[in-house]
Amino acid sequence: MHLVAIMSNLRLQDVLDILFLTFVAYHLYQWFRGTKAFKALVGLLVLGIIFTIARTWGLFLTTWVFQILWQVLVLLLIILFQSEIRQALERVNPLQALGLRKRRTPGKWVNELSDAVFQMARERIGALIIIEREDRVEELITGGQELEGTPNAELVLSIFQKHSPLHDGAIVIRDGRVTHVACYLPLSSDGGLPSEWGTRHRAALGLSERCDALVIVVSEERGEVSLVVESKVEHPAAAEELSRRVLETFRMLAPSKLTIREKIQSGILNQWRVKAGAFVLVMVFWLLLAGQQDFEVAFSVPLQLKNVPQKMEILDPHDPRIMLRVRGLRKDASTLSDKNVRAVLDLSAASFGRRTFTITANQILLPSEGVRIMSIEPHEIRFKFRVKPSPITGNKGIKAAPPGSAPGSPRDLLR
Repeated sequence: MHLVAIMSNLRLQDVLDILFLTFVAYHLYQWFRGTKAFKALVGLLVLGIIFTIARTWGLFLTTWVFQILWQVLVLLLIILFQSEIRQALERVNPLQALGLRKRRTPGKWVNELSDAVFQMARERIGALIIIEREDRVEELITGGQELEGTPNAELVLSIFQKHSPLHDGAIVIRDGRVTHVACYLPLSSDGGLPSEWGTRHRAALGLSERCDALVIVVSEERGEVSLVVESKVEHPAAAEELSRRVLETFRMLAPSKLTIREKIQSGILNQWRVKAGAFVLVMVFWLLLAGQQDFEVAFSVPLQLKNVPQKMEILDPHDPRIMLRVRGLRKDASTLSDKNVRAVLDLSAASFGRRTFTITANQILLPSEGVRIMSIEPHEIRFKFRVKPSPITGNKGIKAAPPGSAPGSPRDLLR
């Protein structure tokens, strides 16, 4: 009954609330999918469901324990996953949404880099190359030295030569320039990786789990080229295919030229199953928590009149109504209407003519004690009373007796 009443009183603010949280939940899933932080989010979701159920059912001890546990968990999550949280906050960039952040599209250096990569694969030279996109990687890598140069074949081959002091580690390419060399990356903690993968592959996947950078890996043992994109490993067969994939990933970041209708349609249909799941999850949580929301509702109720003196009748108003504004928990306030709320006015002190009566909260009968009356409009009602007509004479009044006849005589009775 409460859920039906809550849904029937759905406001524009509630719709915007649900849609906004669905948007946030969907993007959190996209950002943290495949990372250790995602597993923590799933654990928090399960704990949140348990806490909500315990609070709804009135489990006092469980609710009290979880309230203390939440405070500790929030601090631990901020400490443990500060890099993931920072990356997520950096992605919510208003400059990027307004198109004020300038992006450099890859140029000819992509083809030169791809040729150098496959040349190293043929010569069995191991390499690890990071191509930065939106997310900065400085805080995710350790060690390394700064370097400024174009990522052409000569520079890349000279860095990863076995006798080079800089070959052990990864290079970082940002905006078409090599900025760091000999960097070390965080390793992936996924235990289900192929056994033939070495440290380079695990480092490439570990970085891809934490940011949107492209990572190119050249296997020294197998002479194989791997491209890690968004925690997915691809194996381009030629330099042309590698160049094409790198350029495609950067085109995805370019502003879309679709119409508004096409953008809306794409935004709804793209990965619609994940978005529908996020919507259902948010909707369930909203319904569970909406009943505890402080809610205000206004409705009109008829004013019931009692104890009207027998010799009087009301000329105006005939069917008085008042407007009530009531506040309380949503599960209680949303069920109120003129069907279960009564307003009673005692007219035992009425007298002839026009009289004003005040409507107070004490005269309102509510089905729940958890709500309070905020206002009553109008708070005063002016009634007009007159003498009630005799049931024998009707509206013509009492006819006067003829001269010479005494009141109450047999002649009067016959008449």
